Amino acid sequence: MELRIPPTRSLRGRLRVPGDKSVTHRGLMLGSLAQGESTLYHPLKAGDTLSTARAMRQLGAEITEVGEHFRIRGIGLRLQEPSDVLDCGNAGTLMRLLAGLLAGQEFFAVLSGDDSLRRRPMGRVTAPLRQMGARIEGRENGRLAPLAVRGGGLRGIHYELPVASAQVKSAVLLAGLFAEEDTEVVEPAPTRDHTERLFRHYGLPLEVEGRLVRTRRADPFAAKDLTVPGDFSSAAFFLVAALITPDSEVVLEGVGLNPTRTGLLTVLREMGADLAWEVTEGEEGEPVGSIRARSSMLKGVSVDPDLIPLMVDEVPVLAAAAAWAEGETYIPNLSELRVKESDRLTAIAKNLEHLGVGVEAGPDWLRIRGGGVRSEGVVEPFHDHRIAMAFAVCGLPKGVVVREAQWASISFPSFWEDLSRLRGEAPRDGC
Repeated sequence: MELRIPPTRSLRGRLRVPGDKSVTHRGLMLGSLAQGESTLYHPLKAGDTLSTARAMRQLGAEITEVGEHFRIRGIGLRLQEPSDVLDCGNAGTLMRLLAGLLAGQEFFAVLSGDDSLRRRPMGRVTAPLRQMGARIEGRENGRLAPLAVRGGGLRGIHYELPVASAQVKSAVLLAGLFAEEDTEVVEPAPTRDHTERLFRHYGLPLEVEGRLVRTRRADPFAAKDLTVPGDFSSAAFFLVAALITPDSEVVLEGVGLNPTRTGLLTVLREMGADLAWEVTEGEEGEPVGSIRARSSMLKGVSVDPDLIPLMVDEVPVLAAAAAWAEGETYIPNLSELRVKESDRLTAIAKNLEHLGVGVEAGPDWLRIRGGGVRSEGVVEPFHDHRIAMAFAVCGLPKGVVVREAQWASISFPSFWEDLSRLRGEAPRDGC
């Protein structure tokens, strides 16, 4: 689906973005491991998370949709052997976390996904899980999916992550719930801590000492309701859209403000953004609040490399902000962008070029010469939801054509309708 958005004069309004994708994935998994019934309130219902719901049903959980919520009947720590391949779709989080969960199950399962997912690196997960005793096979010696997992008989390990990855950390911690002796993970830099917060929510074993996280074999645990906050990564598109579009003011409500996710706010403030936010609830679980963004004159900055793990999914929309800033923006520490749904570093550079923005791309860095988009351009998403939305935002003030706009539905099914509403238009048909 190709979508043309004419030049945007202003964006105004209040918006509640869909539920957090990371929390929804984890809530579905841990709710399925619990004993009894629970409700997952305000989850994200989109391509990636619906794949998780289907996979957990194949493993024995009963998951039904009740209005906008999920009702989950968990079957305890011992899941059921699936009769067919577990299709993870486009969801890298699902495949990596589920590999950790299946490593502790005494049965055989196969994980696969779409073409994009089968190209993404899985060796970073299979390596520590094999150290714990799981038998995992896959293409290129387990580096690529499909993955065949025969779990059980795990032992705890002390594992130092070679790269800062919340997905790898979470996979090892989930496996650790089934292992003899303690399982410890050491991070080279802080990453999102949704798994740790949910372990506490369900009363699962957890100790945190600086950058070391420790768990151990879990006892059966009771089901417990969970409310999913709005996804900060989804909110980020409209925050930047308001900043770069004249005469704009947008308020995002009910957004997750977990400090391990909000590195983008720090960078945008350094760029001169008129932003305000406040945590209003959930301080002991997932902090939730509202964010206001107003049109701003942004300036280029050199981004602190330590902030990148706290905003890795927001780098595409940061690039959109940098395109409209005065001066040069340098973004380092981007090697992880090479192995996302697309090679995001290359995708960012190509789309900036399509929109007439000066850019240089290195092996793990971007240098963006701001000053604004030159004229209406064409955005190529490269089958990547975040690239589609980020560069739709980048082109808003001049107008933009987005090819394959349907990819937004992977994480934000209502994105185009919400954008139309903030533009003061009727929702677009078929978007």
